Amino acid sequence: MERALLELVAERDLSALSVSDVTRRARVHRTTFYEHYTDVHDVAAFACTQMFDELVDATPVFHLAGETDPERGHEELTAVFAHIGEHADLYRALLGPEGSARVIDHLLRRINVAVHVNRVGTTAPTHADDPDEVPHDPAAALLSGALMGVITDWLRRGCEGTPEELSTAVAQHFAGAVGHPA
Repeated sequence: MERALLELVAERDLSALSVSDVTRRARVHRTTFYEHYTDVHDVAAFACTQMFDELVDATPVFHLAGETDPERGHEELTAVFAHIGEHADLYRALLGPEGSARVIDHLLRRINVAVHVNRVGTTAPTHADDPDEVPHDPAAALLSGALMGVITDWLRRGCEGTPEELSTAVAQHFAGAVGHPA
């Protein structure tokens, strides 16, 4: 059903989709749909958060080596922006003005955990083993909010430029601020 929804969102706005549209495309009965989801926004939120979690899980942890490296995080940010760009219609529908507070909250929390882990350091090579929750970290919250702001602004503007260009524009600011917590 997630795949059916992703196909449909590529064709028209999420707000124009119904449960019938999704079940028809997925070739399942409405009963099956309601066994798993409450509405179209619920299946969209699941599809989006699952995709984003898979992306974050595969993202390398920034291993802090002392001084700030302006290149640290550039590839990782490029991969995040490329992922967002590949699924721009879905993310735009869920993060835009008619979007899903559930998705926004989930993505912001997931980014916050990853940023916190980057700040405090870990021996893990990727974010796959990040904890579900982290201690209060205002700097991580600031950076997470900034990254979500960049993502939503980029989506709102039709994903102007390439993921590489966007990453270049923000990576140095992001990497410079990720350093060890005070």
